[in-house]
Amino acid sequence: MTAVSNGVTKMAIEHSEIEKIAVLSHIRITSEEIGQLAQRIAEILQMVDQLQAVDTHDVEPMANPLDAVQRLRPDEVTQSNRRDAFQAIAPAVENGLYLVPKVID
Repeated sequence: MTAVSNGVTKMAIEHSEIEKIAVLSHIRITSEEIGQLAQRIAEILQMVDQLQAVDTHDVEPMANPLDAVQRLRPDEVTQSNRRDAFQAIAPAVENGLYLVPKVID
């Protein structure tokens, strides 16, 4: 649900939406916790609205607020290829690939 007050959009989350999210994420939420979660989510959405209301038109994007420079090491190979040795002790390998059991239905 969305409401507009003083030109600011306020997002509210319904109890049914929290229940649906809990089911989809396989999280058990009691009916007593739903009210608290709705309030906390509403507060988070209010903070997001405040951040979106800030005028950043004249602000230049930056990668690091400290103007720090990261020293990088040379990109050089330091170890030999031991793939054959590792695959020799693997339980199942086919065409150079490790075979693993299916874990997701």
